[in-house]
Amino acid sequence: MTTIPTLTVGDGGQMPVIGLGLWKIDRETVADAVVEAIRAGYRHLDSACDYGNEKQVGEGIRRAIDEGLCTREELWVTSKLWNTYHHPDHVIMAMDQTLEDLGLDYLDLYLIHFPIALEFVPFETRYPPEWVHDPSDDVPMLKPASVPLQDTWHAMETLVDSGLTRYIGVCNYGVSLMRDLLNYARIAPAVLQVESHPYLTQANLLRFCAEEDIAVTAFSPLGALSYLELDMASQSESVLQQPSVMAIAERLGKTPAQVVLRWGVQRGNAIIPKTSKPERLIENAAIFDFELSASDMAAINALNRNQRFNDPGVFCEKAFNTFFPIYE
Repeated sequence: MTTIPTLTVGDGGQMPVIGLGLWKIDRETVADAVVEAIRAGYRHLDSACDYGNEKQVGEGIRRAIDEGLCTREELWVTSKLWNTYHHPDHVIMAMDQTLEDLGLDYLDLYLIHFPIALEFVPFETRYPPEWVHDPSDDVPMLKPASVPLQDTWHAMETLVDSGLTRYIGVCNYGVSLMRDLLNYARIAPAVLQVESHPYLTQANLLRFCAEEDIAVTAFSPLGALSYLELDMASQSESVLQQPSVMAIAERLGKTPAQVVLRWGVQRGNAIIPKTSKPERLIENAAIFDFELSASDMAAINALNRNQRFNDPGVFCEKAFNTFFPIYE
């Protein structure tokens, strides 16, 4: 079993630097994936309402605890507030539903999933509500809601006050939104989760967060691989096929994926690669018996294209008939 190092978060919380990303893992297999990940040494689970599998994730957590693989206190469980629950009246409702689904009394980290407020969809109408307001419309579209991000954040703070989550943070924010958030936050964000990989290094954003003592979790740390099945990327865009990555991997006797994941944690980030294959779980975590040199790190940094695969300004128009950019 691999022992995974941790990052210090907030007032001293210890977040494992590798977590299991639960996006796109089928409900039928995710409980087994959670159990196998915990068996392999993972203690960080990255979930979300929108992933539609939190009940099954909760089943996996219960099985792992019942089998004596871990205790609840040894786990770091993250979930996320969906776009339709940004109004302060709905934040606590969303948290309660997530905790019920996961079978937990508290989260370690609760994140605002996107800086996007959409009109509320009642639980009894559809849960999770996903992106479009009414799928039965002739042209299903997003329906924005007039909820300031500041109001949502203050409601998130009450979740910490009440002990429902240890820490709060945000996803998919840039430097300007982070600066603004720090100006009004009573409880500062402990973590920022953003897309980051060798094609999207986000160097300025990561430097800013380091200066503000905000931990960073990189989602899609292998880049295009997360998006092939969604037709949001092509195999030719795989960073694992880059000659520099392949050369480093051959020299070190590691796989290209291990090299890229090592690059991610060596930059000081946590990473949450997704897989449901036991052998890949083990491979992804086996990155602490080697180190990339300064020249290796520079070669991988040089692959940056500022290429974003997960961009609402692109996929919302293609999939949901709504032009909704959040990045310049």
